[in-house]
Amino acid sequence: MSDAPAFGPSDFQLVLLRRMADHQPGLVEDALRELGTDRSAMREANRRWQAMLRSPRRRGAGARYRSVLGPPETAGERRVGDLTFEALTWPVPLWPGLRFEVLSAPGGAVWNEWLIRAPGAPGPSLRTVRDLLPWSCTVDEVARAFAPARPMEGTAPSRWRLGFSTEEGDHVAEFTWGLFQRLIR
Repeated sequence: MSDAPAFGPSDFQLVLLRRMADHQPGLVEDALRELGTDRSAMREANRRWQAMLRSPRRRGAGARYRSVLGPPETAGERRVGDLTFEALTWPVPLWPGLRFEVLSAPGGAVWNEWLIRAPGAPGPSLRTVRDLLPWSCTVDEVARAFAPARPMEGTAPSRWRLGFSTEEGDHVAEFTWGLFQRLIR
């Protein structure tokens, strides 16, 4: 038996922040203060999360998210092309207008895991690239606002990039856990 406290939603928020710290350290520091914690707690939460992912006794992703985040707020099906996925969402207190979504294929393999806009929550008005502010919008919102956007390979499993063109030129938006971080060109 381990003496470590259970890994829960607060720890999971720190895992999300850990990857975002690479691009938005100032926003992460503000979030840590809001959560009443520090970088060492963020690093420890990330260490424990990584240990769960690599454990020989690891659970499937769906079971892991349920054990960490509790019962999902919503559960349903989502079609992407010809495939049907189970879509589960959980609230994330740090971002009340967003939900953490996990899409799983039949058999339980996770296809995608990221932040999306909560149903009924207002999204930003995205008319120009100047409207793209860090942590203000999701992959889907940017893709719709600047269609046709081109999905691009990210630099890590939790990162995505979208390429798109405007009258101002070609741009690449970078996202971590589905949340906009920065324009890289």
